[in-house]
Amino acid sequence: MNAFEERRDWQGAIKRGLACRCPACGRGRLFSGFLKVRPQCEACGEDLSHHRSDDLPPYIVITIVGHVVVGANLAIESAAEWPLWTHMVLWPLLALGLCLALLQPVKGGVVGYQWALRMHGFGDNADEEAPLRMSGHEG
Repeated sequence: MNAFEERRDWQGAIKRGLACRCPACGRGRLFSGFLKVRPQCEACGEDLSHHRSDDLPPYIVITIVGHVVVGANLAIESAAEWPLWTHMVLWPLLALGLCLALLQPVKGGVVGYQWALRMHGFGDNADEEAPLRMSGHEG
């Protein structure tokens, strides 16, 4: 970032992303499908095609859901005795539902964070691609 670029509000960008809105303006929709980010904001025209948020959101969601489900399971186990079939139905469904509910907003938050920090081409400079190196012996 050079001296002439203004700082972007990263907290606001994450909040707008969590709301599945454009991190720049907060008006346009961020997604065209469940997890497909629009290439461009429909409201302000911000180029959103630079995002690289495919791996981090699932890790964040798994961490959140794991803590919620395990904590709830431990609390229920210490307070009451439920039949085994109840546990076999409840916890997988709760985990699946939470994962599906959280994945899109978390991905939006990651895209917003990348936009705010001008990562991956969201600033003036595009990322340089590192050359691929083959391991092993050169023939």
